[in-house]
Amino acid sequence: MTGSYDDRDGKIWLDGQLVDWRAAQVHVMTHALHYASSVFEGERAYGGTIFRSRDHSERLHFSAGELDFQIPYSVDEIEAAKASVLAANGLSDAYVRAVAWRGAGEDMGVASARNPVRLAIAAWEWGAYYGDAKFKGAKLDIAKWKRPSPETIPVHAKAAGLYMICTTSKHAAEAKGCSDALFMDYRGYVAECTGANIFFVKDGEVHTPKADVFLNGLTRQTVIDMLQERNIPVHERAIMPEELEGFEQCWLTGTAAEVTPVGQIGDYRFEVGTLAREMVEAYETRVRG
Repeated sequence: MTGSYDDRDGKIWLDGQLVDWRAAQVHVMTHALHYASSVFEGERAYGGTIFRSRDHSERLHFSAGELDFQIPYSVDEIEAAKASVLAANGLSDAYVRAVAWRGAGEDMGVASARNPVRLAIAAWEWGAYYGDAKFKGAKLDIAKWKRPSPETIPVHAKAAGLYMICTTSKHAAEAKGCSDALFMDYRGYVAECTGANIFFVKDGEVHTPKADVFLNGLTRQTVIDMLQERNIPVHERAIMPEELEGFEQCWLTGTAAEVTPVGQIGDYRFEVGTLAREMVEAYETRVRG
């Protein structure tokens, strides 16, 4: 499937029914368009099975609750809808996007309690998020923005509004020839990238930022489990930027990113080493198992 995302063949599940892709429309007065009252999930299907599908659906409900709205479909109904989208589009290996938002209704101010909550699910073929970086290592910029304090935003929700600084930071990174950008948090600690969590290796042990001000990704959780199964020590902790110089290997994790080695962050360089490559292969085996 190629072309603009509003002009494709196929079906999208919208508010309880499958509709033609081009007919899946919303009004310009939709509350989410004006006030970012929207949450979403990005998921991948491998061989017709969505990896950790139910966890994604449950997190979608959690994120909606963090934004003070309730999705009018149960987790079971969302699971059935995702399966119907894959079947209707004849997809086996695919990216799946579920998005819930406050639609157009009686309210058009900051408050929108009377507006309907809508849900859509789409799926399409999507290759490696960072292209050939899985083989040679991604190059990362360091973002000028910082991940905010949990006192300012719902940091554990996968909410559309939280990605504003991700978009601007990734644009800046791409303009420099980089694949992505690394954020520090409001305290100055290493945090995450625009759409992926980050891991480092030093002396055979793994270090990753503690997920206390950003989303604890499902892929992140899976990779930590796989490392622990191999008896590799994993330290979830505060990491200072100056520590980057001492790390030997680095990789990113995320549903879109899967496991992607990193070769450079700013002026710091990393080996695309044995453990990074092993985790790429191990994750591929896990999701297709």
